[in-house]
Amino acid sequence: MSDSRKKKQKPSKNKTEAIRLNKYIAHAGICSRREADMHIGLGVVKVNNKIVTEMGFQVQPNDVVQFDGKRINPEKKAYVLLNKPKGFITTTRDDRGRKTVMDLVAKSTKSRIVPVGRLDRPTTGLLLFTNDGDLAKKLTHPSSQIKKLYHVVLDKSLSSSDLSAIRHGVKLDDGPIKADQVSYVHGASKREVGLELHSGKNRIVRRLFEHLGYEVVALDRVVFAGLTKKDLPRGNWRHLTQQEVNNLTML
Repeated sequence: MSDSRKKKQKPSKNKTEAIRLNKYIAHAGICSRREADMHIGLGVVKVNNKIVTEMGFQVQPNDVVQFDGKRINPEKKAYVLLNKPKGFITTTRDDRGRKTVMDLVAKSTKSRIVPVGRLDRPTTGLLLFTNDGDLAKKLTHPSSQIKKLYHVVLDKSLSSSDLSAIRHGVKLDDGPIKADQVSYVHGASKREVGLELHSGKNRIVRRLFEHLGYEVVALDRVVFAGLTKKDLPRGNWRHLTQQEVNNLTML
């Protein structure tokens, strides 16, 4: 009598390791999955030297994928946190030969990471780098309202009326800005202020205080999306823990 119990066949390795094309592009650090779909639709993505515009196309392990004429590869996800010092610009390269934040994290990973958002040249503090396109998009999109906490040092004491104005909202040229929280730094002079914002507008902290007649002497981002500078000296970097990555993806 033959055994009617048949072993279930395991799926082929290629089928198991197939990955959607938009996810492949996002894992390569190019952009988010949603943006990848747009690029696929525009015909800038090739698989095995053939343009692919099909949404949901599955890439096999041995396929060659090109984005805008250049071959790309999905990399292991990398998440690096830097405590940025002064004098470095937030860009992946600079034609004028200035120091960039990439110089500081060059030895952190072999993966191609990019900064999430930016800090201007004189600003110090937390800057996150990753090749996770979906997470980078999430952390920089206004709808996510990612909170950042800054330690601000001004050229003169901040008046109580201006402190109140920041708390209730100030109208700038590009629209109103309202602090989530603002207060004098405990134990310091009234030149030092703690400011929590979720806005990602360019130079928003400096512009806010300049609008009120103050000059920002020093600006340090001490918290970004729940990440802190604890045990991370200025100019140093570290990899995020898996728990920190999980926390970010849940924001």
